[in-house]
Amino acid sequence: MMPLGDDNTANRGVPVVNYALIATCVLIFFGLQGAGLEEGNSFTMSWSLVPEEIVTGHDVISPAGTRVIVHQGHPVEVDVPGLGPTPVVYLTMLTSMFMHGSIMHLFGNMLFLWIFGDNIESRLGSGRYLAFYILGGIAAGLSHVGAVYALAGDPRVPCLGASGAISAVLAAYMLLFPDNRVRVLLFRIITEVPAIVAVGIWFLMQVLSAAFDSAGGGGVAYGAHIGGFVAGFPLALWLCPRIPPGAGFIEAPEE
Repeated sequence: MMPLGDDNTANRGVPVVNYALIATCVLIFFGLQGAGLEEGNSFTMSWSLVPEEIVTGHDVISPAGTRVIVHQGHPVEVDVPGLGPTPVVYLTMLTSMFMHGSIMHLFGNMLFLWIFGDNIESRLGSGRYLAFYILGGIAAGLSHVGAVYALAGDPRVPCLGASGAISAVLAAYMLLFPDNRVRVLLFRIITEVPAIVAVGIWFLMQVLSAAFDSAGGGGVAYGAHIGGFVAGFPLALWLCPRIPPGAGFIEAPEE
């Protein structure tokens, strides 16, 4: 199921932060990551989140080589680039959420952010939305680190992507706009469903996928998705003002 759009009639103002988040991800991917075409891109391999670095607080630098991962239940040898130097390892909790591994990874995440993020910014206000997004992304990163160690994964495999923060956005959307109509592509049919159904199905898919990929060898950080989603509920309740503000937006001047 792929979201295509939603009801924005209740939104107020211009979602400048949401646009800025999308623009930042796009600029970093094409400007600093080499559009995902440079294997072992130095920026990517230095500023992705590495669980071992977060737990120990020490920078991990490793040479390129061959690593065995589990793919669909079978060990597979893959060539991996080495990890580059990171001046402050804890900054990767922030930088990694603005980086992506491929053009499709970027497109999928930005599509979700474009559709769902503007509603949350409208409800929270731009300043609170930015805080929500960053805190949700950090919570997702910590959840990924915890999942890697809990499931005996490889703590030196780098993690990157906006999906954890966007998962928090989806949780907030389900909480604040449960009846909002979301247009989706479902089995080659375009239809509309309530947000609680669209987001609920998405979350169920994350849980089921995580269950079938418990070793973490499938290349998707489901722990970050689930952790970001769970964190999104209390964060939204904490940051959501009692009265929708519209504050922090750029309003069109009156004629």
